[in-house]
Amino acid sequence: MPLAKPAAPAPVPHAGPDSVRASDADRDRIADILREALAEGRLDAEEHSERIESVYRAKTLGELEPLIRDLPAGQRTAPPPPGPAPHHSPPHGRQVMVPEGPRNVVAVFSAANRAGRWRIGLRTVASAVFGSVELDLTEAIFDQPYVTIDATAVFGSVEIKVPENVTVRTGGTGVLGSFEVVEMVSGDPGAPVIMVKGAAVFGSVEARPVPGKAVRNLRHA
Repeated sequence: MPLAKPAAPAPVPHAGPDSVRASDADRDRIADILREALAEGRLDAEEHSERIESVYRAKTLGELEPLIRDLPAGQRTAPPPPGPAPHHSPPHGRQVMVPEGPRNVVAVFSAANRAGRWRIGLRTVASAVFGSVELDLTEAIFDQPYVTIDATAVFGSVEIKVPENVTVRTGGTGVLGSFEVVEMVSGDPGAPVIMVKGAAVFGSVEARPVPGKAVRNLRHA
């Protein structure tokens, strides 16, 4: 009796460009375009906030492209994937700033804090679970005009201190807890914008300005 031929392997479906997984560099590129659109007045603060949240939730390039489709930068052909960055010596001894990934400040049955002269990136994640987190931004260096703080407190607390001359917005909620953010609008268009979002579950998240503390140079902090 002749042996049965083995079944041919199932064809692997071809992945189109829209289904390619997005990298951190892809998300940062879209976030930069959205920040420019905010500065140019093409997006208002609420639209910008919604799109930025979608950027960092996106898994594929197909999810990122619609976020800039109605902007001038979205009409151009997407750039090729970035290659290795060439090495350049800093001119005249100037420091070259390298974009950083999200900073995580986590306290689980403990306490954690970040204070002093530290650089705050695009996104900071602060999580307190049966513990406490303190973020002091009053002396922080703002390399970006728009930063997001994801604050989550579960049977714990997150306290955020901000300079009194920045813009603060909020998108958080309290679930049997307290999510209190003092929203402010700076009178200087060059002031950093801080978006505080997240949730307080049987805990508290608080963000407030510290009187007398200010970003000394709003354009070159």
